[in-house]
Amino acid sequence: MFDCLITGGTLVDGTGKEGETGDVAIQDGIVVEVGGRISGSSKRVIDADGALVTPGWIDLHTHYDGQVSWDTEMAPSSHNGVTTIVMGNCGVGFAPVREGQEKELIELMEGVEDIPGSALHEGMEWGKWSTFPEYLDYLSTREFSLDVGAQIAHGSLRYYAMGERGRLNEDATEDDLNLMAELVTEALDAGAVGFSTSRIIGHRSLWGEPVPGTFAPEEEVLAIAQAMKTSSKGVFQMIPAGTVGKMESLGGEKYTQQEEHALMVRVSMVSGRPVTFTLVQSPDYDPDTWREILSLTEDANSQGANIFPQVSSRPIGFLTGLSGYHAFMRRPTYLREVAHLPLDEKVKVMARPEIRQAILNEKDIPPEAPGSMENVYGLFNMAAPALYPLDDPVNYEPDLSECIGARASASDVEPIDYLYDFLLEDGGSRFASLSAIDLPARMDVLQEMLLHPSTVTGLSDAGAHVTLICDGTMPTTQLTYWTRDRAKGEKIPLEFIVRKQTAFNAELYGFDDRGTIEVGKRADVNVIDLDNLQVSPPVPHNDLPKGGTRLMQPVAGYVNTLCNGESTREFDEDTGSRPGRIVRS
Repeated sequence: MFDCLITGGTLVDGTGKEGETGDVAIQDGIVVEVGGRISGSSKRVIDADGALVTPGWIDLHTHYDGQVSWDTEMAPSSHNGVTTIVMGNCGVGFAPVREGQEKELIELMEGVEDIPGSALHEGMEWGKWSTFPEYLDYLSTREFSLDVGAQIAHGSLRYYAMGERGRLNEDATEDDLNLMAELVTEALDAGAVGFSTSRIIGHRSLWGEPVPGTFAPEEEVLAIAQAMKTSSKGVFQMIPAGTVGKMESLGGEKYTQQEEHALMVRVSMVSGRPVTFTLVQSPDYDPDTWREILSLTEDANSQGANIFPQVSSRPIGFLTGLSGYHAFMRRPTYLREVAHLPLDEKVKVMARPEIRQAILNEKDIPPEAPGSMENVYGLFNMAAPALYPLDDPVNYEPDLSECIGARASASDVEPIDYLYDFLLEDGGSRFASLSAIDLPARMDVLQEMLLHPSTVTGLSDAGAHVTLICDGTMPTTQLTYWTRDRAKGEKIPLEFIVRKQTAFNAELYGFDDRGTIEVGKRADVNVIDLDNLQVSPPVPHNDLPKGGTRLMQPVAGYVNTLCNGESTREFDEDTGSRPGRIVRS
């Protein structure tokens, strides 16, 4: 007797082959039969007639490093069909850590990834680990709705090995390099799935210091590569300098994108391990620089490197709304009269003519912390005309006529005035997104990136930027937009998209027990009502430790998600089952 039998679905198994109708039989968390009509009794039958059956999604770029301490559901990833996540990206994490270093690591995570420090202080079980192996052992005592892989981050590594010198980006001595190499090897041997570093100067702590390792010279980077060779394990993850622009307001990046790519090639050659890095179309450079980087990647891989650009499935959008960050949050009257109120009261007070006039006419008071994400208020002020209101369902390729600037012009008002009134609509529940004016052209770029044979999908940042970015839904929108909804360009075949966010990602990280629906593989499976799969605008949830707020987009259309053969979600509701565990390299 099988434990579970999924019947009559359209199987798109992650191998890239064309979908076909068939059954999937599961026993002891493993797929034991696939395809056709499977006979035999089963303890449980899932009717997948009319539904799509795929492997569970594998999300390589998340920041659940703190959330794993207080949460077992692992939302929003678990809401989006994800059954395996990799955290510890961007050079920030919480292990190794010496006693007394916790505050600085929290402020680093808060500044870079916009996770409230209050939640990290209150929710994390500090004191249960110091070394990275101890952190993994701690995680092994936890149970989740999905599997969790952890990378050792350059920021915490440098701070642990070098103390304040490492945190403040002083050069490492030979002894420092030897110790860091030993710690990386130790972490990988214990089960870390990779090492991560950030080299963009825009990634800063709450108080403005760049991430430890931002300016690390080649000697230090290659010492870590050599440590990875020693262990013969793990992926090297990097955000290269120049990824999101020249950062001239911060003094300018130290290295070019081409120089950074050459460094990553050397890392791959020295370590013998795969390297994955963030690739986006940066507005500060030649619009075809990303193509040059892809071409350099092809050349390097043909000569023995293993370089895999990590790309997104939609432009990363900054959200603005009264429950998150907005253009008026640092105005004196708002801070004095509005900021402390519940949402419904905020709307009532802001609608009063004298309050409206005062807020619109005032100058902003900058936050005390220079690295606080609150500083995004200035961006929303400047870019108000380029904001797009989010409707239900969310349209990721709207017309130019839908942006705040066009709507304000049609109403004969200033964009900032229109934005103010927009934020009060529907009881203050409306959100707008800042992504890109030329969205159709940007989508063409993303399509070319996605179709490239060396790229992998990621950059959801799930678990991070909790009141600014809702890209934890990327695995879902990648499926719906590219295979079903795109109206202003060519679609991408369903089988390719499924393989891209399952088998491709599993192969990169060596997760060879998952990523496809094949006999002998783990039963990580999604049953999806693709015709009705939908992502709605963000909704605030006050469920972080200490009552902190996070934005999450409601998702509908996942009939069933199984992790290790157990249903963790049914009809978009959490089942309470927690079969997920720590994944070790």
